Amino acid sequence: MAKTNRPITLVLIILGIAILSFGTLMAIVLSLSHSTLTLSLSNKIGVIPINGVIKDADAITEQLIAFRNDKQIKAIILRINSPGGGVGPSQEIYSETRRTTKTKKVVASLGSVAASGGYYVASAADSVVANPGTLTGSIGVLMEFVRFEELLKKIGVEMQVIKSGKFKDIGSPNRKMTKEEREILTRLIKDIRNQFVTAVSQGRNMPEEKVLELADGRVFSGREAKRLGLVDSLGNFQDAVNVAKRMAHIRGKVKLVYPVKKRRSLLWNLLFKDLFDALMNRLDRPSGLLEYRWNGDLSVSD
Repeated sequence: MAKTNRPITLVLIILGIAILSFGTLMAIVLSLSHSTLTLSLSNKIGVIPINGVIKDADAITEQLIAFRNDKQIKAIILRINSPGGGVGPSQEIYSETRRTTKTKKVVASLGSVAASGGYYVASAADSVVANPGTLTGSIGVLMEFVRFEELLKKIGVEMQVIKSGKFKDIGSPNRKMTKEEREILTRLIKDIRNQFVTAVSQGRNMPEEKVLELADGRVFSGREAKRLGLVDSLGNFQDAVNVAKRMAHIRGKVKLVYPVKKRRSLLWNLLFKDLFDALMNRLDRPSGLLEYRWNGDLSVSD
């Protein structure tokens, strides 16, 4: 009887070992596949486009904070196509970018134009990548005033101004600016320009004296900007992605994550978007607004 039970016992033992081995193997396979899946899901780079005139910082700074707090986002790319814009918004984006670099790598990828406020923002990144023909630099401040007192005289309109102080209507379009007023605004411009210089100096780790030499408002090609130390490397957007991967120690493929955009119709995008954006950029320039903005045409072509 005992001899009869031995083969059955042996078969059960072998079957048990086989099941245990198979189970262990499956657990290892599932563990490895889960690790690979987790790795692939976590290899993400956030991309924040900064297009056109910089008028408001809220959407960009909020996206920076969101990407900074997302553990799956390993690095951030600022894709900049902008001639700059308002002083305040440019400074807000710069400050939030600097804050982000303390926890995650940030790369600035410069498109056709990244000038004035566009470069102000880029200088806060850990690395700046530009095309050889990118227009960048334009370190300086712009303040424009419109005068139409002669036009008012021709149509018989006279303005009456009551003010609490002699400089309250400084920059008024209804009269010529006085010498004293021009001196006040010149000092203001110099102060705001120096803030730009300090920001670039800190962001790029350059001596302020060197930045000041370049701060006469001129634009540079990407290649010239690299020679001057304003840009780290030359390349396109994909090169910027590779820089971000290298700095964040990412291997293999990555998923690029963009902010969720409000969708407009394809017809709008094809026919009207560029025209509408250009028109709004021209119209939305209040007189006397302090700007880190290059006054050239954003749509530069060969």
